[in-house]
Amino acid sequence: MKPHPRDILLGAQAGALVLPVCDHYSGVPARMKKSLQLQAEMTAEFGTCVFDVTLDCEDGAPVGGEAEHAALVAELVTQAGASARIAVRVHAVDHPAFESDVNTIVGNVGRRMTHLMVPKVDTLADLAVAVAALDRAGAQALPIHVLIESPLAVRNAFDIAAHPRVQSLSFGLMDFVSAHGGAIPGEAMSSAGQFNHPLVVRAKLEMAEACHANGKVPSHCVVTEFADTQAVQAAAQRAARELGYTRMWSIHPQQIRPILSAFAPTETEVETATRIVGAAADADWGPISFQGQLHDRASVRYHWQVLVRAHQTGRALPPEAVAWFDPGCKPRPLASPLQETNR
Repeated sequence: MKPHPRDILLGAQAGALVLPVCDHYSGVPARMKKSLQLQAEMTAEFGTCVFDVTLDCEDGAPVGGEAEHAALVAELVTQAGASARIAVRVHAVDHPAFESDVNTIVGNVGRRMTHLMVPKVDTLADLAVAVAALDRAGAQALPIHVLIESPLAVRNAFDIAAHPRVQSLSFGLMDFVSAHGGAIPGEAMSSAGQFNHPLVVRAKLEMAEACHANGKVPSHCVVTEFADTQAVQAAAQRAARELGYTRMWSIHPQQIRPILSAFAPTETEVETATRIVGAAADADWGPISFQGQLHDRASVRYHWQVLVRAHQTGRALPPEAVAWFDPGCKPRPLASPLQETNR
C-alpha cells in the first residue's frame, strides 16, 4: 500500500490542525435547536461536517437569567447527536457568571463538546483562569478557542496562540473597534469597511500570523449584514484569499453556504491539485514536472492542502482524490453556493 499524503507531506507550521471552515453561533433557544438540526442535515448532504455549532451564553443569555440559559445549553448538548460538532461560548473570565457557566456546562457535558470558546482574553493570565476552571470541572483535555477583542489582546496574540490548550483564535471586530474609544470610525465595523482601516487590517494580520506560526486556526469575524449574502461571501473571500484566514464566524443560517463557497477551492484548483498529488505519489514523492513546472514536496504539500480544504467544504473530489479521504465520506458539490437556508 502506498503511503498516504498526510504521512509524507509534513513540515507545515500552519495546517497542523484542521477544523470546519465555518463556526456558526446561536444563542436564542429555538435557533440553537435549529442550528443543530441544520448541522446534521448538511453533514448528510456533504458527507462531512462542514460547520461547527457554538451555543452562545455570552450574548445569548438574558441579564439575570445566566444560570437558566447555561442549564438549557447543557441540555441541548446532551440531546445532540453523537456525531455533532458542538461548542459553547461562556462569559468572560472576569464575569460573575463565568464559573457557573463552566461548572454547569463543562462539568456535565464537557465530554460531548469539541471545544470551549472564551471571550475577551487579553493576556496569558486571563487564559490561565480559563484553563484552571476547566481543569477543576474535570475537562483537562477540552480544547479552548479564544476571542481576540482588544489592542492588548492583539499584542499578546502570539503568546496566547502558543498555549497548548488553544486550538483557534477568533477576531472580535466590534469589540476591537469600540475598545479604541472612538479612535476608529464606526464604518470599520461594516462588511467592507473592516478591510480598509489600517488598525483593523493590521490586527487581523497579526492574529492570523500568530495562529499560523503556532499551528493553530485563525477564525475571521462576523458580517453583521446577515441578509446580504453577497456581502458575506465577499468578506469571506477577502479573509481567505488576502488575510490568511481558514475559518469564519456565521451568525445566521443564510451565511453558512456563502462562507463555505468562499473558503472552498475552485474546480480548477481541485483538478490541478489532484493531478499534482497523484503524480507525486506515482513518483514515490520525488520531484515531478507538471505542465512545464517543477514540483517538489513543498509545492505538492500546498496542493494536498487544497484537497483537504475541498473536503472540508463539501466540494466534489475526483475519484482518485476521494480515495485519500475516509472511504465513508462522499463529498458532493454545493448545489447552489448562495442558496438561502430558510430556517
